[in-house]
Amino acid sequence: MTSQDTVTWLQERTALGVLSAPILNAIAQVLEEKIVPAQTNLVVEDTPPEGLYILRQGQLEGDRKEQIGSAWGISFLPGAAIHLQELLLDQQAQRTVKTLSECQLWFLPAAQFQELVAKYPEISQAFSQQMAQELAKLSSQLSYEQERQTALRPYLVARAKRGIVGKSRYATRLREQIKQADCDRRPVLIFGEPGLEKDNTAALIHFSCPNRREPVIKVDCSTVQASGAELFGRIDGKPGLIESLGTGTLILNNIQELPPELTPKLAQLLETNTYNPVESSQQRSAGKMPAGQEHKSRGENSSLSVRPEALICQARIIMIAEKHLPTIERQVGHLIKVPPLRVRKADIEAQVEYYISLFCRAKGIPKPTVTPEALRRLQAYDFPGNLKELQSLVERAIVQSPGTKELTEEVFWSVESKKKQFRVNLLNAYPGLRRFLRSSWWPDRINYGFTFGFFAIVVGLLFFGPQSRSENVTLNLFWAWWWPLILIGFPFVGRLWCAFCPFMIYGEITQKLSLWLFPRQLKRWPRQSAEKWGGWFLFGLFVLIYLWEELWNLEDTAYLSACLLLLITAGAMIFSAIFERRFWCRYLCPIGGMNGLFAKLSMIELRAQQGTCSAECTTYQCYKGGPQKGEGLETGGCPVYSHPAQLEDNKDCVLCMTCLKACPHRSVELNLRPPGIELWTSHVPHAYEVALLLLLLGGVYLHRLPELQSILGLNLDLTQFWQHFGLSIFALIIPAAVPFLAYGGILLFKGSLKPRSFVELAYGYLPLVLGANLSHYLRLGLGEAGRILPLTMATFGLSGEGLPVLVAHPAVIEFLQGTTLIFSLLLTMLLTQKIARQQMRSLLPQHLGAIALFVSLWMIIVQ
Repeated sequence: MTSQDTVTWLQERTALGVLSAPILNAIAQVLEEKIVPAQTNLVVEDTPPEGLYILRQGQLEGDRKEQIGSAWGISFLPGAAIHLQELLLDQQAQRTVKTLSECQLWFLPAAQFQELVAKYPEISQAFSQQMAQELAKLSSQLSYEQERQTALRPYLVARAKRGIVGKSRYATRLREQIKQADCDRRPVLIFGEPGLEKDNTAALIHFSCPNRREPVIKVDCSTVQASGAELFGRIDGKPGLIESLGTGTLILNNIQELPPELTPKLAQLLETNTYNPVESSQQRSAGKMPAGQEHKSRGENSSLSVRPEALICQARIIMIAEKHLPTIERQVGHLIKVPPLRVRKADIEAQVEYYISLFCRAKGIPKPTVTPEALRRLQAYDFPGNLKELQSLVERAIVQSPGTKELTEEVFWSVESKKKQFRVNLLNAYPGLRRFLRSSWWPDRINYGFTFGFFAIVVGLLFFGPQSRSENVTLNLFWAWWWPLILIGFPFVGRLWCAFCPFMIYGEITQKLSLWLFPRQLKRWPRQSAEKWGGWFLFGLFVLIYLWEELWNLEDTAYLSACLLLLITAGAMIFSAIFERRFWCRYLCPIGGMNGLFAKLSMIELRAQQGTCSAECTTYQCYKGGPQKGEGLETGGCPVYSHPAQLEDNKDCVLCMTCLKACPHRSVELNLRPPGIELWTSHVPHAYEVALLLLLLGGVYLHRLPELQSILGLNLDLTQFWQHFGLSIFALIIPAAVPFLAYGGILLFKGSLKPRSFVELAYGYLPLVLGANLSHYLRLGLGEAGRILPLTMATFGLSGEGLPVLVAHPAVIEFLQGTTLIFSLLLTMLLTQKIARQQMRSLLPQHLGAIALFVSLWMIIVQ
């Protein structure tokens, strides 16, 4: 470009056009051309200007980083003269100027510009009036900005505290929602439980949007005046926060506590983006007119009756609430639900690390680590106070452990969910127990090295050995040893027997052999049908077993006892060849059904830490099975398809410890707990379980038919099949009628209280049913079990004379039977109270029913 072209361009396109041609020609002679790349700071505020810049092509933006407000923000167009005022007044640069694109500029060094000003006084004269006007305008803007900042300062949010911590799907979705909300200016409603730092989420939306340089304020709606003057301002008075805010962001915290009088104004603000300032009391009174003059004033010119025009709101509105507000949902552009911490267990580890770093950096102390056990304990807790509670727990743990390198679970002592109360994890208390239960010995080596062969020997001896219990040791083992021991074991070890059950061992062998011989895909479980009818199937099977046992004298007939064992084994084998895993054990096995029912009273439970499972586990190897991972071993998954984190009682856990072996996160726990606590906390009742419970009660009377005849004064010939059969049915049914009659009494005298359902209350009889069965078998256990050595010799045709025999005195047996029944009655009454959660007088009929059963059991067992 020639010198003349440059002069012409300066005259037509720049503020220097007011100067004469000779001066412009002199300026054009010394201009230097510069090319500046995009995103470059051309000028830095509060520094001496290097010279005069004239923009030819490109985009420039100027602002002050130390101050917020529209008075300083400016965009430069081609022809803009930058630093003209500063050079003339010998000032420092007022703004930081940045190139938004590649820019072509003319540059006049400051020293040469000052020489031209000294040589041509016309330059100063020409711009003095223009600068005076600009200074007045700037002074006015700065004065307004100062007033604005003064009004906004008590409510200003300086910055967002932190980003969204974590990598869970909930954290990812929350980040996406924030990103969507910062793309436009539509209103936002953020809601969620207390302690979730929803105000920080609102701040993140503002500081991520294009208007992030504008102010953001937070107003607590519980402190807002009913008139709303502080928000909307007054007519001819002080402007409100919305007007002062300009294009900034208004965060309305606790929107649910906004005065009801302001609800219509908020709806107007959200719907139309307009608002009306508040009238003063004088203006309202002046606006009122007598009824007779109202029509006339409307027809005439009356400024008092005309309301001011609504003002346009330029601010972005973000509302925060603790729950969903359907009344304003329609006016909201973005609805964001902040998830509670209890569903974001996968983020707890990252949150803990963040809070530790934050606290230690602020205090200038070394950063400790968190042990895996402590982390699992945190993940097992539901955190009703959410993030704020977690932060306070972490900070308190650090304060309680000064100088420590590790934060152990003990310093998080208050972090315990209701489900973990009164529990002790035996696997942590006894590491040797954990190692044993994870070893190959439990239960596979025991089962396939001993139980498999021992069961075959027992069945063989039952078939081919002596048929009387007084001569066959296997009958003695089954009736005098197994039954009393398993009943005694239920309150202590629950369903432990199922871990060594020979039925399922032969079922698994059948399953593996059949797949080897006939490779195929086993059928999946018909869960819906099995849940509905499986319990009733095993109930019916138990009825048949009871009748067979009584009518054909299984207790004293060896080959019939063997047939019973083989029939149950055959069921396990058949269903194992058809369905995957242990379908028979889960739904159809009568012995398993009894074990699952009585295991509810156990003082141990196998569970998993739900927080750890939801936070760290993605493979579910304890349930599905899979290869070795970390310390988790390769397994085929839970044989009865139970996830330990979802167990609500002991019914569906066979204590095989497959989940303990498979879990790589140490989530599985073997807890010592109050016996039967699930029955009044998390228990889900089932009608078929109650039917089985009442059947087991009737089974005690069935086993005591001679004593029952004596009490009732009957003289039936039990050698006659039909008389024996009729009395057996009577013995099974009549005791079950007592709980029904007792519940009828509860309904009759219920008063204003609504009683629990019969199915729920019937579980209160469980201790009495277990105690009654144990009392019955104590006679065999204490009277015959001690003869095992001579019986062993007699089984093989040898003389057992001289071998030791341990038999309790009949008085001792009666004492133990009576004591067992008394304790069972007391526990039944206590359990009934815990389940019902009602006063004793409202449950008096059920307690009387339990006492009636106790008296009848005492008469047929003890006396």
